[in-house]
Formats: sequence, structure tokens, C-alpha cells
Amino acid sequence: MRAWVSASVAARRDAGMVTSEYAVGVIAAVAFAAALYKVVTSGQVGEELQGIVGRALNVQM
Repeated sequence: MRAWVSASVAARRDAGMVTSEYAVGVIAAVAFAAALYKVVTSGQVGEELQGIVGRALNVQM
């Protein structure tokens, strides 16, 4: 009985960890998305992407 009580107390004490880990993951994902947006919208990368798309659309089948 004592083991069950201590296990349930430990589970309650650890309940907030999932939420905080989720929050850190979301913040990291947003930071990565912001950095990726900056890179993709830069001049040189934009020109390269347009060139890739243009070549893909002009492929003869």
C-alpha cells in the first residue's frame, strides 16, 4: 500500500513537467521557424528558389 501511495504522489508531483516540456518545444519550434523565414526571404535564397521552381515548371516530359 505504501508503494502505491508514494507512486501516486510522485505522479502528481511530476504532472507539470509534460506541460513545461511542451512549452519549451513550442518556443524552440517558433524560433526555428523565424530563423528559417529570415533565410528563405533573403535575396539570394529567394532567387535560388525561384530558379529551382522555374526549372521544375519548364521540364519537358
